[in-house]
Amino acid sequence: MIRRGVVGDAAGLAAFAARTFAEAFGDATSADDLQAHAAATYRTDLQARELADPTVITLLALQDARIVAFAQVRLNDAPPPCVTMPDAVELQRFYADRSVRGTGLTSRLMELALDAARKLGGRYAWLGVWERNARAMAFYRKAGFDEIGFTHYMVGSDRQIDRVFLASLSPLDAKRAVRSHGRSRTGQT
Repeated sequence: MIRRGVVGDAAGLAAFAARTFAEAFGDATSADDLQAHAAATYRTDLQARELADPTVITLLALQDARIVAFAQVRLNDAPPPCVTMPDAVELQRFYADRSVRGTGLTSRLMELALDAARKLGGRYAWLGVWERNARAMAFYRKAGFDEIGFTHYMVGSDRQIDRVFLASLSPLDAKRAVRSHGRSRTGQT
């Protein structure tokens, strides 16, 4: 089941987000930087604030009431300079538990995330993905995103390079992207 997150989901979402972020970056990031990032980004109070924010839509994929994936889209007034398209909404986070990768769930979650971006007034969706996450970049390309530049992302004190991707949210382009991505693995945004 995929549904919109509510404030009551904050604690579960915070724990899931911190765990999947650590799984995605733990091999290449120091424990101190991972802890600092989790404390600055995935605290329960911050997740509650994001879940209550009308400019943020968080979608939760649940299996037996347990979060197994989530996506978050938001209006972002300060996109990287390479995002010049008007009405571009950020796909800020997209994480999935390893157990559901390749099942088709992440493809469905991506469809719904792009629909959420449209609901926020987006004509385009953009995202940043760590330059070393080839699996995630392949998933985003399959979902209709094209690389347009790069930006920097701080994980604790570690300044990392994110590749920036952009997708059109026009109905015709969206149908093409949905047909083309089928069953795929996912990764971090």
